[in-house]
Amino acid sequence: MKIHYNPYSSNSRRAIVVALHLGAKVDFVFVDLGKGEQKRPEYLRLNPNGKVPTLEDGDFALWESNSIGEYLCDITPKQTLLPHDLKARADVLKWTHWTSAHFAPAVGILGFENFVKKFVTGQDPDPKEVARGEKLVSDLLAILERHLEGRQWLAQDHLTLADYAVASTVFARARIRLPSMPPRVAAWLERVESQPAWKQAERLS
Repeated sequence: MKIHYNPYSSNSRRAIVVALHLGAKVDFVFVDLGKGEQKRPEYLRLNPNGKVPTLEDGDFALWESNSIGEYLCDITPKQTLLPHDLKARADVLKWTHWTSAHFAPAVGILGFENFVKKFVTGQDPDPKEVARGEKLVSDLLAILERHLEGRQWLAQDHLTLADYAVASTVFARARIRLPSMPPRVAAWLERVESQPAWKQAERLS
């Protein structure tokens, strides 16, 4: 298998850390976004969105980072990141969907304004957009903070796909100038980022 990735992409981080945690036999293939490698015809045949990550498993290509994480769990015997019990599984997957639908788009506003925009357009951040992004992110962090009261992990009583999915969204929080993490969220992030797979993923950056 291969995972095509870029180290600046939180979506790439999400797929990479799951693959490493599971010990999947994966080759990591760097995609240079600055050179437009994600728009080359050979890459678009794998992922017509022209984005990272993309997983190749033989003649099967899969995009969307949370789908890649689920697939890797489903093909890995005796894994514990994604439960088989339907209610426990749904408890995990609601957070991956929450990330895709709410958290990542909000964080993406600040990622674009505070980091990507200068490279792409040469323009400075738009203060109104920055304020909008900060409000959205802060409101969502407050949801996480309340949920983590009395909990070590987001779903179940152990580390799951939910933790990796949400934590990967803010892995570049200093670079993109996210609002400060509230205390329970900060402590939870420290637990996630202390995982061996997370540290291995850092070395791919």
